[in-house]
Amino acid sequence: MTRRYEVVYIFDSSLDEAAVNERLARFHSLLGADVQPTVNHWGKRSLAYPIKKRETGYYVVSQFEVAPAVLPEFERAIKLEESVIRHLVVQIEGEMPRPMPIEAAVGAEEDEE
Repeated sequence: MTRRYEVVYIFDSSLDEAAVNERLARFHSLLGADVQPTVNHWGKRSLAYPIKKRETGYYVVSQFEVAPAVLPEFERAIKLEESVIRHLVVQIEGEMPRPMPIEAAVGAEEDEE
C-alpha cells in the first residue's frame, strides 16, 4: 500500500538551481523508478533564525506517493547530504485543502459578525 508524502528541504543558499536539482534527482531515485514526484522550488528565502550559522536557505517542496518501507533509506540519504540544512517529511492525509473562493470567504466573515 502506498501513502502520499510531502518533503520540505532547506538547502544551503550558496548552491545554484542546477546543483539543487542534481541532489533532488539523487534523492528521488531512491524512491523507485516508477515514482514521479511533484517538485516546487520556492527559491532563496531568509530563515526565521540562524541554522548552522546560515541566515538564508534554498527551499524546495516535493510531493510523492510511495510505500512506507522506502522512507528510512530515503531519509538516511538526506541526512548524509551536507548541503541540506533541514528537512521535514510528513504524510499527507485526506484530500488536499483547496482555496475558498473570495466571495464565499467574505460571506462567511459577514455571517460570523
